[in-house]
Amino acid sequence: MRKKTKFIHGGISRDPYTGAVSTPIYQVSTYKQDGVGNFIYEYSRTGNPTRESLEKLIADIEGGKRGFAFGSGMAAITAVIQLFSAGDHIIATDDVYGGTFRVMTKVLNRFNLEVTFVDTSDLDTVKNAVKPNTKAIYVETPTNPLLKITDIQAVSEIAKENNLKLIVDNTFSTPYWQNPLELGADIVLHSATKYLGGHSDVVAGLVVVNDDKLAEDVHFIQNSTGGILGPQDSWLLIRGIKTLGVRMEEIEENTKKVVNFLQDNKHVQKVYYPGLANHPGHDIHSKQADGFGGMISFTVESEAKALDVLKKVKYFTLAESLGAVESLISIPALMTHASIPKERRHELGIEDGLIRISVGIEDIEDLLEDLENALQDE
Repeated sequence: MRKKTKFIHGGISRDPYTGAVSTPIYQVSTYKQDGVGNFIYEYSRTGNPTRESLEKLIADIEGGKRGFAFGSGMAAITAVIQLFSAGDHIIATDDVYGGTFRVMTKVLNRFNLEVTFVDTSDLDTVKNAVKPNTKAIYVETPTNPLLKITDIQAVSEIAKENNLKLIVDNTFSTPYWQNPLELGADIVLHSATKYLGGHSDVVAGLVVVNDDKLAEDVHFIQNSTGGILGPQDSWLLIRGIKTLGVRMEEIEENTKKVVNFLQDNKHVQKVYYPGLANHPGHDIHSKQADGFGGMISFTVESEAKALDVLKKVKYFTLAESLGAVESLISIPALMTHASIPKERRHELGIEDGLIRISVGIEDIEDLLEDLENALQDE
């Protein structure tokens, strides 16, 4: 089954109880048992038919053993990190989403979990970061917001040599363009709020694992801590995933034209996009993914200029998040990555004049005119 077909027919594509071609929203908390311990579902924190349909779908499209749906991307990340114990050490990508950095350094560190942030695109740096108590490598590729590329297969080899788990956040590329489990990852994560949902109407997180023991462990944490996705949001996410392929193709077509425009604009100093031949890691990304996605970051001369651009746009909506049918725009230093100290942001290259855009599926001419008007001098 090819990808676009799998997005529609994967998982539990028809309701086994009614024959409905769309899994119904099972808005229920508990279930009748035919005798003590004789049941299909026991309690909706443990299992729900609508959520199960979504979880089997994401497992199918990522090529994993089992999937899990959480109430947000951060809930999914937190659950995965809870696989580890006090005293364990995790190596993580330095240019990581601000919320991931925050939960690792401000919350999970309280439980004596140690995290070292390194440039995971540099394999020697990854190797040198391994310590006796290291248990996992956590990778974003492409990263948020500088779109740095990590060689998943090469890092998976480092992980296997050291008996470590490899965790990959696949939010930016989506399962349509990239499948980390096929490249050696053990766990793949998604902020499903983004491209998988695709319509700015659901907040969710998804996890897929590649073996039965990990599946048991993640389910135990999911059931014990209770950060589950509700049935209505699960249904919305299933509906969003059905159109993922066609959306990603349209988004990428628009994105290529936006990149070309930005490269030719005198107010734009630098463009970050994996599809550019001179983008660091372009060849690696081309090897491990089938497309380059819809995220672009670019720099203008100052924070003041960036703020002016955000004030002038009409079709690019100033908002947090990404991956929706509508185009979004933000300043990472003031929004998504504000939780990272300024000195650290500058070390990573997240400049005050950096603008991040998530390209949508509007008419490309409207998007280009919008950016041209926003960038021009008064």
